[in-house]
Amino acid sequence: FCPFLWLFCFILLEENLVAPNFASIFIEIRFRIGWNRRNMNPRRTVTMEASYHKTWSEHLQREMEYKTYGYAGRAVLVFPSQNQRFYEWEDNGMIDVLAPMIENGALRLICCDSIDEETWSLTEGNQHQRIALHERWFSYVVDELIPSERRGEETFIATGCSMGGYHSGLFFFRRPEFFDTLFSMSGLFHADFFFPEFEDKLIYANSPLDFINDWRGNAALVERFRGKKIFCCCGQGEYEGVTCASTHRLQQSLERIGISGHFDYWGYDVSHNFFWWRKQAVYFFSKIINAQYASAA
Repeated sequence: FCPFLWLFCFILLEENLVAPNFASIFIEIRFRIGWNRRNMNPRRTVTMEASYHKTWSEHLQREMEYKTYGYAGRAVLVFPSQNQRFYEWEDNGMIDVLAPMIENGALRLICCDSIDEETWSLTEGNQHQRIALHERWFSYVVDELIPSERRGEETFIATGCSMGGYHSGLFFFRRPEFFDTLFSMSGLFHADFFFPEFEDKLIYANSPLDFINDWRGNAALVERFRGKKIFCCCGQGEYEGVTCASTHRLQQSLERIGISGHFDYWGYDVSHNFFWWRKQAVYFFSKIINAQYASAA
């Protein structure tokens, strides 16, 4: 009976005859067991050039890991979601759906590691110690990881989902000399979500919605973002309430100081998960690199 039920659900999904949320569940299951909607064949194994790295960080006084994909094209610095690791995008199919762009030399991804469990997620810990450790990780990325992967004077695309969307926004707005594009999916941009009632200057420096609001009247700061591209996308479905509201606040803050961006709010069936982030990644990276790979999702 079970195989027939699975086949029935499979057919309904292909014909789009079931409600979006129901469909999302079964498509996610099908992806996780290795089926690809494009050609009904088992999901491809990543075959593009990939390289694993484990290096000592002076800022953190520990070894840090990351992985790169691709050999040429736009450099993309990928931040994992909350408490996740450098291999999150590979494990959740993001590398698979971007494979045509990577293999054709349009994108080169650098997937970094995080220490969120010791900083943002350690809500019972000392606030200053948590944010000080985060600042050391920030310095590791800027002073150690980026120089090790940067080719000449190239600038990066900063991207990530959920907490990774926050990190990508933070690096983009704090260090614009290294980034020309921000692509944040379901990002949160205010530090008080993790640090309520903060008074620490380091927390302020890591809260984009707070420091951007203080840029009004500072023409020199605003000018640094002239010509840069900002893409922020989130859904309006399950678990997207906080991130959608934060993204909207970012849009308003940037508009008030004259920085333009593309803010896209997907439907009420679009929830906070990789099923939708895979689709958003293909859609927006196609726009960013001015290529037509939309069918890859």
